[in-house]
Amino acid sequence: MQDTEIERVSPVATRSRHEAVLLIDKVLLDRKSEDAAKSKRKREIHALHLGNEDNLQRMLNAIQPGSYIRPHRHLAPPKSEAIVILQGSLGYVPFDAQGNPVDGRFILLDAGRGAFAVDSRAGLWHTFFALEDNTVLFEVKPGPYDPIGDKDFAHWAPAEDEADAAEYLMGIEDRFRSVLGLGRRQWGR
Repeated sequence: MQDTEIERVSPVATRSRHEAVLLIDKVLLDRKSEDAAKSKRKREIHALHLGNEDNLQRMLNAIQPGSYIRPHRHLAPPKSEAIVILQGSLGYVPFDAQGNPVDGRFILLDAGRGAFAVDSRAGLWHTFFALEDNTVLFEVKPGPYDPIGDKDFAHWAPAEDEADAAEYLMGIEDRFRSVLGLGRRQWGR
């Protein structure tokens, strides 16, 4: 991908400006991984759709370990969501209505292990996090995108900018790793 095909649309997102077809290749994944590593949020979106009004929202989501994605759902309007792992590995955690992680439904996305994608129905509380450096996902969900109402954030989980957000992420990831028998992460507290 050439830089002329990428446009920065916000501090946390870029967009492709291709006219007809775009190859998603290692160069683009590496570029977005580098952008995510430089970001305060440790993640960055690369939109493939033309705009917020598009009826199908497609994007790359580059995520580094330690990036906190507040549990959320897509309820009003109801939107299903699919996530496909392109590189790295990802922990996917669904929650019940009270905010309890549903251990029996934890999903480890890792192409090397033959686990490629997760499809979630509209209204499901969920979060996900990178388990490896330079994890990149392909996400797709219905549009249009409304930045105000796209996600219903969980009232029982801290906001991204709250002091206890990192501690919350550590607890969820530690539980995920324990349930799935993965090695414990060293958090550097």
